[in-house]
Amino acid sequence: MPYVEDRVVHDADSHIFEPPGYAEQYADPAAREALSEALGTKRDTARAGLFQKALAKQTDAEYRAKDAEEVLLRKNFVAIGSVLKEDRPTALDLLGFASQLVFTTTYLSSLLKFDRGSDVDLSYALATGHNRGMVDFCSVDRRLLPVCYVPFTDIDRAGQCAGEAIEMGAAALMVASAPPRQHSPSHVGLDRVWAQAEEAGVPIVLHVGGQTPMDPVYKENGLPPVPDFHGGDDNFTSVSYMAIPYSAMQTLSTLIFDGVLERFPKLKIGIIELGAAWIPGWMHSMDSAAEAFRKNEERLQSLSMLPSEYVRRQVRATPYPHEPAGWILQNCGAEVPMFSSDYPHVEGGRNPVKRFERSLEACSDAERSMFYCDNFVDLMGPTMDRVGAPVPV
Repeated sequence: MPYVEDRVVHDADSHIFEPPGYAEQYADPAAREALSEALGTKRDTARAGLFQKALAKQTDAEYRAKDAEEVLLRKNFVAIGSVLKEDRPTALDLLGFASQLVFTTTYLSSLLKFDRGSDVDLSYALATGHNRGMVDFCSVDRRLLPVCYVPFTDIDRAGQCAGEAIEMGAAALMVASAPPRQHSPSHVGLDRVWAQAEEAGVPIVLHVGGQTPMDPVYKENGLPPVPDFHGGDDNFTSVSYMAIPYSAMQTLSTLIFDGVLERFPKLKIGIIELGAAWIPGWMHSMDSAAEAFRKNEERLQSLSMLPSEYVRRQVRATPYPHEPAGWILQNCGAEVPMFSSDYPHVEGGRNPVKRFERSLEACSDAERSMFYCDNFVDLMGPTMDRVGAPVPV
């Protein structure tokens, strides 16, 4: 029996685990060696060892015999369909999800690092390799929706990269929530990106990993180091967790105030794995800022709606399972929050639907349907045509 039954659920956040060198093999041949050196692929023996162990498990008959009962218990490298694309349809069948938006794991931080680096050619070479690899992985099943990356470091090439990603089959275009080094993400030169996405019905998505990291000085508190839930200190702790949405807040506010959502009213934006409990207060803050500065700022006078109304019309977001999804829905609008599993990451937990259901108790059936299905369909627009009409298991 699948994990989800008797309802249509779309998953707005899932991942694959690429082995070292994955994006490089899809990149243009002339860029492969430079990418491999910059990414330290040949030196990453530890990660290569993890993948060898994972592959050994995936071909072990005794291990695979427990796929159904352990689909949400196995995480990261050893999860079903996290490494081998041929196994991902099995994972979807066992999960019972109608579709999954699929993100990278290996290159989340590398894409941002290269995007904000000084080597523009390398940035776009990595994005191209990553995008081809994501599309290829998802090609095994129409329910898998690949997310491609568009660097904003070069305005002209950003438009070209967006067009190429859409043409190769991107279901969504991921951009960094941190700004480029030389210009705002709302720069009018990037209108070509928004226009192509709007015309194709492909959403723009921001994902955790693309934000400005917390200043590490906050760790220097004179106390013993605080481990994260992976056992190291590179992922999130309670303090660094608080900084996750800062870049997204600033970038999205800038896009709204500078009129991007006004000029592209059908453009949809997804806020993925960046939390959502901050959104109601952020919406109020934007409305307050628009009221306070409208008299002096022509750009605000050009807006036809309140900033919060653009959010309800065009922005969709995924709460974390530990956040109060029902409260978020009631305070920012039922059309904003949507379900995600973060499969197969540890952060997604072993029973995300149960955790969300607990916080949605006071919500109506219609609001639950919006959370689990309708808001995702609205975000993805005509891209959902490739998935087909889902039915509850």
